[in-house]
Amino acid sequence: MQTLSYQGIKITPKKQTSINDALVVEAPLQININNKAYTVVMRTPDNDIELLRGLLFAEDIYKNFLNFDTEIIEKENGIPLIINVSIPKVNLGKGYLNKRTLLSVSSCGICGKQELKDLKVEGAKLIKIPIFSSEVIHKMFAKMNSFQETFKVSGGSHAAAIFDIKQKLLTIKEDIGRHNAVDKAVGDLLIKRTLKEANFLLVSGRVSYEIVTKAFIAKIPIIVAVSACSSLAVDFAKEFGICLIGFTREHKMTIYSNPTFIKNLENV
Repeated sequence: MQTLSYQGIKITPKKQTSINDALVVEAPLQININNKAYTVVMRTPDNDIELLRGLLFAEDIYKNFLNFDTEIIEKENGIPLIINVSIPKVNLGKGYLNKRTLLSVSSCGICGKQELKDLKVEGAKLIKIPIFSSEVIHKMFAKMNSFQETFKVSGGSHAAAIFDIKQKLLTIKEDIGRHNAVDKAVGDLLIKRTLKEANFLLVSGRVSYEIVTKAFIAKIPIIVAVSACSSLAVDFAKEFGICLIGFTREHKMTIYSNPTFIKNLENV
């Protein structure tokens, strides 16, 4: 199962339509090595054994070309949550002995957490989301695009921009990684002591679980992406009280959570 259907409201210049959108599944997988929790990666389910084989090889944890034994310890809705890998201690490489954060399978910064319970994010649901018009979203994106100097030159960087409640640009940062750009933008406002003014987070790529978590921790109630949102991003946006909007381009957008905060929506 690599996609799930989620309801959304698609806005175009002439109409608003209720849709069922196929979102790529983002789900955690806890990897145990010899019955001991080792790390958690975020991935799209299917081909998990291939994922483990390649990941442990790349990280110098198991370089032997013989296959290892695996056992699914726990499932949820048919999706493996915990898989144990049995590897003789003599075959464990330096990557296991000198543990560090593993490579991210879904470009997700939470990869490297040791157990599923470590994914829990504490805090009260965001409830003070101001009413705003969908038109202002496109205006903010136009402003963000005008400041993407690295992208103009290279075509290879992501951007994260933060605006206040009046759609004033507070900061914009670029980086090759989506999550790095968000960290830079939030860090900039922390240094300036203006993070409390943050209201909109605009990102140039897709939104996964971790970007929603970063916004929640920074108490930014509205996330707008130029590209897709993962299933887990939508789930957590709903839980955190965040208005999450994806596919914002060419005067279109798709709202996945808290659509009532957009004032020019009709009942669709």
